[in-house]
Amino acid sequence: MKHVAVGQAGGPTAVINATLAGFVDSVKERCRLTFIEGGYKGLVEENFLAGDEETVEWIKENRFVPGACLQSGRYPFEKEEICEAVRSLKKNNIDTLVFIGGNGTMEALFKVKKEAERQDWPLQVIGLPKTVDNDLGGTDHAPGFASAAKYIAKTTKDLSRDLYAMKNFEQVRVLETMGRNAGWLAAAAGAWKEYEEEGPHFTALPEQPLNRHQLLKTVQQALDDFGYALIVVSEGVQWEEGSQIELNQVDGRTVLGGISKQISEFIGEELKVNTRAELLGMNQRADTSSLSTTDSNEAYRIGEEGGNWVFQEYDKVMAAVGRRSDVCYTIEIIPVKLETVIAEGERLLPATFIKDRNAYYEWLAPLMGGDRPTYPPLSKRRVQYSEY
Repeated sequence: MKHVAVGQAGGPTAVINATLAGFVDSVKERCRLTFIEGGYKGLVEENFLAGDEETVEWIKENRFVPGACLQSGRYPFEKEEICEAVRSLKKNNIDTLVFIGGNGTMEALFKVKKEAERQDWPLQVIGLPKTVDNDLGGTDHAPGFASAAKYIAKTTKDLSRDLYAMKNFEQVRVLETMGRNAGWLAAAAGAWKEYEEEGPHFTALPEQPLNRHQLLKTVQQALDDFGYALIVVSEGVQWEEGSQIELNQVDGRTVLGGISKQISEFIGEELKVNTRAELLGMNQRADTSSLSTTDSNEAYRIGEEGGNWVFQEYDKVMAAVGRRSDVCYTIEIIPVKLETVIAEGERLLPATFIKDRNAYYEWLAPLMGGDRPTYPPLSKRRVQYSEY
């Protein structure tokens, strides 16, 4: 009987536990199951939970809960730690390793496989995708992205109404989304825009350096036309003459954030208007009120299919989403080699979607689901009454 260990790594999403639940439902009767707490650090330190009936039921109860119930986190997984991880697998007689994660997770999984080969340990590895940034190669999209995109589209739409109400006090608001080097999330801000007056009036993406003149020109035009301007920027945006804004360094990893504050201050100084910067924060990846049903169902299905692959001797692959038709949205779960995922690197927003935003919204619509809100126009034309 196979002994399968499964863990979660990297930043969590609103549906990462759905993938875990799908995997567990698929394998629970066919193998010995061990859960890894705390991602790759937990693997190195042998923080394991036995896959008994009680634990399995607890995992299933977390299917619609945000965060990573096994704890994920980030970990400087270097050569020494990778060697220790394989020794941990050998010590516990674990012959199959499955991790749910993004780019870094898939690369780490491949390195564990190579080290297992060096240590002559027959190890099967399978990756299950997740990321809110949607920057994972080898897949049409990744679980977690659609729910985050839906949250941003809804938040932008609602904050347009809020700013419209307060435009005699505050004229410009700058919203900062996640997205280190890829603008999938920031670009989603306009997916539910119904009226020209609604925001976003300007969107800044990491794929394109930010031009100060164009920014001021667009914002001034919105102020002239509507009396306010709502701007959306990705955390990874940089000025044409600048670099990405770093908030902090944690274990050698750069934490980005703060470009919205710079943009807000710049506009305030140049245009002499009241401005505000807003970090949308961790709700982008944790808010379940904006959960996409499509996202949740696909996350579960990926876990389920990955579980089946354990017994079909798939190895060194990631379970990717293949979109089968643009007319009637359907997907298939396909194996993609980990080497391919790694070689593709960060998947940026394609130039075609940057140039033609409506094409992007059409691509995005089935992922976010059909519960798009519809609001009346922002203002009603004043009627001049006369006495007869």
